[in-house]
Amino acid sequence: MRRFRQTTMLIALAAAGALAAQAVAIAAAPPSPSAAVAGEWPRHGLDAAETRFSPLSAIDTANVGRLGLAWHFRFDRSRGVEATPIMVDGTLFVTGPWGVVYALDARSGRLKWQHDPEVPAGKGMHACCDVVNRGVAVEDGRVFVATIDGRLQALDAHDGRLLWSTRTFDAALPYTITGAPRVARGLVVIGNGGAEYGVRGFVSAYDAQTGALRWRFHTVPGNPADGPDGAASDHALESLARPTWTGEWWRQGGGGTVWDSMAWDPELDLLYFGVGNGSPHDRDLRSPGGGDNLFLSSIVAVRRATGEYVWHYQTTPGDSWDYTATQHMILTDLAVDGRTRKVLMQAPKNGFFYVLDRASGELLSADKYVAVNWASHVDPETGRPVETEGARYPAGQPFLVQPSQLGGHNWQPMAWSPATGLVYIPAQENTGFMMKEPAFRHEPEHWNTGVLNPPMPPDPAVLAQARASMRGHLLAWDPVRRTAAWRTPHAGSWNGGVLATAGGMVFQGVGGEGLAAFDARDGRRLWQSDTWLDILGGPISYTLDGEQYIAAAAGFGSSMHITSSALLPRTGAPVPGGLFVWKLGGQAAMPEPTQRPRVAPPPDTGTEAEVAHGAARYARYCMQCHGAAAVAGGGMPDLRHSPYLSEAALFRRPLLDGLLAARGMPGFAQTLTTADADAIRHYIIRMAHTLAQLPAKD
Repeated sequence: MRRFRQTTMLIALAAAGALAAQAVAIAAAPPSPSAAVAGEWPRHGLDAAETRFSPLSAIDTANVGRLGLAWHFRFDRSRGVEATPIMVDGTLFVTGPWGVVYALDARSGRLKWQHDPEVPAGKGMHACCDVVNRGVAVEDGRVFVATIDGRLQALDAHDGRLLWSTRTFDAALPYTITGAPRVARGLVVIGNGGAEYGVRGFVSAYDAQTGALRWRFHTVPGNPADGPDGAASDHALESLARPTWTGEWWRQGGGGTVWDSMAWDPELDLLYFGVGNGSPHDRDLRSPGGGDNLFLSSIVAVRRATGEYVWHYQTTPGDSWDYTATQHMILTDLAVDGRTRKVLMQAPKNGFFYVLDRASGELLSADKYVAVNWASHVDPETGRPVETEGARYPAGQPFLVQPSQLGGHNWQPMAWSPATGLVYIPAQENTGFMMKEPAFRHEPEHWNTGVLNPPMPPDPAVLAQARASMRGHLLAWDPVRRTAAWRTPHAGSWNGGVLATAGGMVFQGVGGEGLAAFDARDGRRLWQSDTWLDILGGPISYTLDGEQYIAAAAGFGSSMHITSSALLPRTGAPVPGGLFVWKLGGQAAMPEPTQRPRVAPPPDTGTEAEVAHGAARYARYCMQCHGAAAVAGGGMPDLRHSPYLSEAALFRRPLLDGLLAARGMPGFAQTLTTADADAIRHYIIRMAHTLAQLPAKD
């Protein structure tokens, strides 16, 4: 793997034997004080290094069993919830679906103010993974939030007044923003998403006081005929990235969106961001002559003040598996060969855990943290993965890849404990079916991966097997010994982010089970509280009046909830999420789950040919919102119980005529025929009857 410092290539890594000896010598540095002030949680990851390690210890392994609900607050709308709350000066700031900001009294949960950016409902069709928002940034009396339709906004922390609003991308293009902004010494930094829809990724920095654009870094080259962008990335793209692309990649955007992870080193004054997958996913389509396709699936370091390129490390050269490097990054210091090294740690989707020197980008170690079969190992001399035969699924040849496109670790944040020297990762084990999509053509406004997406078959046995094949666990990874210290299995694969504390605890949202607490030393489960809603974003901890609190946002909705709810331990329901807060001796009552009456499906009258055709059309145009096997999660309607299903003519109205466009459901008259619509209806009816035969989830 090539790593560059400014415009020159870094010196090659030491020989493999020397590197191995060096890695053994790595030891955790002594714990450093947290950036938290007076028990606050002021940043997305608590501190600029994104450690998610709370120095609070009043809640510990001896008394965690006394935790009880202190209060909860329900949002006023359903859909996905992925936010990490922020607590500053006695106020909790949290975002719900559509980027709505709620400011709550951290003692009582009383609503102080609420800000609704009023995103048009139709924008939801560009959101690959629901209309989620991962939280705000707070600094100097201002709350910064990015909306899914591309506005970066500054609010008055006291009363929620809008101070400024800046558009970060052209609203007509299929970009979205779901990530939390980061504030770094007067700049607010934000990226975007949308690679599956054919966009070109970039990250931007804005003046925190005025909202003026200070710099922009594009992650993939544009059309050479257009010339330079006039951006901070111009030189790096021309000298490093463009030679790694072939064909006319720009016609399909290229991808490389920066949709989540960032970290900042105030001492080096370097900003680090992770870059996502290509557009489309299959490299043979976007770059037919091959190439590494920089800076896809890379960690990039730039100077905070200017956006000037410093170095990069590409985790998956020429990515063909949706192996993003947008997963959570953590900065810390480790002792290497008797001297302290400033390191960056990441467990991206591809299944390898990386330790890099964050000053230079030098690879220190890369090891499998879950089952991996697309590559045998990472070559320590070159930094490149050694790919296995058939991994790139040549034409007509399927490949069952590990990890799947979901990754060994997705966006849910991990945590680092300097007390134990362990990284706690919401890991998952899964296998993905990879095969080139026959006769692929790019369709604007639609999902474009170039990879075949087979529908869930109407077979109870197959569905049960698929459900059983997806596993998740809380992984304690030792970056010194380069191995797992322990693993605690979970019932399902899709679990929440992690909080580590000085009380010897690890808190994590467990799919279908609410919030759980584990012993940081051995992974024993010590406590659980079922919120009836899934907790995906990272929990936080804070103190007020001498009491320690644990807080977490909960709700249904996310990529897995909306696409694969049928495979999860608990099927998501279209109910509002909210914020849940616990303390020792808390006595508040946990709200009971709410259920809506369900409409019985009509009789199954579709022929096998109609059902098969409908399954293919559903997988291509409907599954990303309404779920695999027609099982919806989050705030999406479950079509198996839709009143529109009762008659063919009635079903066509929202699907073809755009009857529900004002609510975010686009019409597909230009894409689907009447016969397509009727076949989709037959498939949904078949799945409704099939799933009624499926054994209940454990």
